[in-house]
Amino acid sequence: MSNLYSFAIGAGTKNSRNEWLEVFYPNPVLNPDQALSDIVTGIIGSNLSPVKSLSTLPVATIVVGTAVSVIPVIRLMSVFGRKKVFLSTCLYTILLISLCIFSITKEMFFLFSFSSFCLGASVATMMQFRFAAIESVEPEKRPSATAVVLLGGLISAFLGTEVATLGKNYFETDFVGSFVLLAFLFVIAFILMTFFQPAVKFKEQVDESKRSLVEIVKQGSFIVAVCAATTGYVVMSFIMTATPVSMHVMDGHSLHHTKVVLQSHVIAMFLPSLFTALIVRYIGLTRMMLLGILLFFISVIIAFMSHALTNYWWSLVLLGLGWNFLFIGGTNLLPRSYNENEKFKVQSINDFLIFGLQALASLSAGWFVFNFSWEVVLLSVIPLLLMQLVLLLWWLKKNG
Repeated sequence: MSNLYSFAIGAGTKNSRNEWLEVFYPNPVLNPDQALSDIVTGIIGSNLSPVKSLSTLPVATIVVGTAVSVIPVIRLMSVFGRKKVFLSTCLYTILLISLCIFSITKEMFFLFSFSSFCLGASVATMMQFRFAAIESVEPEKRPSATAVVLLGGLISAFLGTEVATLGKNYFETDFVGSFVLLAFLFVIAFILMTFFQPAVKFKEQVDESKRSLVEIVKQGSFIVAVCAATTGYVVMSFIMTATPVSMHVMDGHSLHHTKVVLQSHVIAMFLPSLFTALIVRYIGLTRMMLLGILLFFISVIIAFMSHALTNYWWSLVLLGLGWNFLFIGGTNLLPRSYNENEKFKVQSINDFLIFGLQALASLSAGWFVFNFSWEVVLLSVIPLLLMQLVLLLWWLKKNG
């Protein structure tokens, strides 16, 4: 049995009046592009950018950096092992934070954006904690292991805002202290990771045969797992990213109400992890993923009915719940599609598809809501949800 530590850092975005607009969370499993995002975007991007239209470039680069780093990171793990890569990434991130601090103090916007891009590799590495978790336990305990890692995101949602706020005025240049505190957290992560022990290979995982990649991806278990997790991430990110724009900028809801809606969404994403394992035990992975799709449909319907605060709140809460069921379901179904000696190449394809498409969804959401409407954003996800529904019903019929 392995000792596994869940570590996550969160951050938020403020406007020029020092009001919190968004609360993001990087978590080992999820959406770290939004994880280190604050400090990377918001005020820093706005203050350093030579052109206001480029102020969100840092967050765009961290999203892209995460997507393009997934395959190289997992390849390194296949060669050197998870522990060495986890530890090396902590040191790499601390050095990179130094570059961020230098770029802020010297007001070098494009160097800061480059640093943000490089942070994508850190985010991509943290995402692998969920696979380290499920490899550390027997198959029947995998949902619980995934849930424990996901709960780190709930902690990070609140820890990150405190890190950003407490460190903001420590030094002459705003937010340098925030990065110093962030580096300190990675020192703690490094210490914790020294206790990590590689997973024991259970007998059912070991298989010396080497199948072709085509043979692996043609399996129903692979297709359903990847599509479920990808649908969960893409739909959630697309709607969530568009929400602050639609709610505050276009509909005029207060920043306080916008913050409450987004914080509630984050809680709904991670808090269900406390009982997700019980749901899997009683109704199974497939039915839980079907429940996630149902929650997504209800979320879209509620948001479409009205632009009222209560509609935004219920829609985003149900969106978070649906994401949890789909992502945990897909993550725990994926290991059924590969043997021990195939895990790294399968996991790299899985994460590249999930986070590459999620990055595209996040970066395009603002453009869609500004150029079309909130309603178009909502309607555009319906075809994807219908395809995933059909796929899950087929899988349920095939496997009972």
